[in-house]
Amino acid sequence: MRRLRGRLGHRTFVRGPACGGCGGVGPRSQWRGGSPRFHEVGQERDIVVRGRRAHTARPWMGVNAAHLAGDVLRRLAEHIVEEVVIDGLVYREGLSAVAVRSGVAGNVVPDVCVVTVNLRYAPSRTTVDAEAYVRGLFSEYEVEVTEVLPGALPGLDRPAAASLLARLGTEPRAKLGWTDVARFAAAGVPALNFGPGDPSLAHTPGEYVEVSQLRQVHQSLRDWLIG
Repeated sequence: MRRLRGRLGHRTFVRGPACGGCGGVGPRSQWRGGSPRFHEVGQERDIVVRGRRAHTARPWMGVNAAHLAGDVLRRLAEHIVEEVVIDGLVYREGLSAVAVRSGVAGNVVPDVCVVTVNLRYAPSRTTVDAEAYVRGLFSEYEVEVTEVLPGALPGLDRPAAASLLARLGTEPRAKLGWTDVARFAAAGVPALNFGPGDPSLAHTPGEYVEVSQLRQVHQSLRDWLIG
């Protein structure tokens, strides 16, 4: 069995009647020829925790913002993941700390600690709803939105997307991730994520793609385009 390591995959942009938002096609967690996946939404925010700067020789003169940020991290660790069903597709939402930044020098009690939080949510929520949700969880802290990535509703009834799904002969599933498919959906162009590999290995040291899966995806797309 041959494997290729690295981030590989296909994006299929399907031109046809405008869609209010078509999502993505991707592989099952265990490869079975590929199954349709439809897009969730992503946002990043900085949770800003304030303290008071002091010399570490006299830490009692200050308030350590890095220590105070433990409350933010605890809430994130205890956050209960929600599952949202849209058109029969299950979107598993998530709220994760992805970076913690604090301090100016090794002998200074930090007066600011910034926790960057990544929110993944179902496309049934608006960006305004999502922002309000995070602000509500951390109402006593400063919350700065640093990135907003649009999502795409499934659009399973769109002819161009439906023809590809019919050719693949597999069941659609929610895609737990973001790609440029959402930008095409926003422009009214049906777009699907479809490719080889195991999405549960994405961004891990063990990520790989089997050559046989690449060939199968290529053949599936070729059959659809010339069929």
